[in-house]
Amino acid sequence: MYKTKLSLHDANGQRKYLNEAELRRFLACTKNKPVHIRLFCQLLFYTGARISEIHNLSVDRLDFANKTVVLETLKKRRRGVFREIPLPDFLLEDLETYTQNLQTSDPSGRLWNFSLRTASRYVKTIMDEAQIDCVRGSSKSLRHGYAVNAVQKVPITLVKKWLGHCNLETTAIYLDIIGSEERVIAKTVWVM
Repeated sequence: MYKTKLSLHDANGQRKYLNEAELRRFLACTKNKPVHIRLFCQLLFYTGARISEIHNLSVDRLDFANKTVVLETLKKRRRGVFREIPLPDFLLEDLETYTQNLQTSDPSGRLWNFSLRTASRYVKTIMDEAQIDCVRGSSKSLRHGYAVNAVQKVPITLVKKWLGHCNLETTAIYLDIIGSEERVIAKTVWVM
């Protein structure tokens, strides 16, 4: 079986992940959005989850006592594979307020009453506002940016768990960084 090599660049050599400055701009642009859009996008930002995983999130998967979100890993070949990701206190507080005020007729207790397509449009609108375009103007580039940032700060095995990867080899692509991220790491080895 032929397996394509995973890459952080598209066929034209364009970077597929958000760098630190782009991540900051995206987050800043979420802050003036309606609460349901802000929380949706901030969950994407702080978890590195796939857009469908956040879209399918239900109230009972927010573990306020443990300060985590429990996501079903939707890219597995079977249902019922879960992972827990820690969340910042302020986001948990906002989510708790949101869930207390949530008027849902959905018996599944889902947090969002908009379609996945609408969710993608919300992310795209914020990307446009943050002046992030081309291949980087998507939720997937946000996930890649989260991972590139995370592998520089925490053990790769933890990043693997948070992203819901089966193999460490998949997570290892995020070690293949370029640009300003690579420069920050290179500065630690340069003799001044």
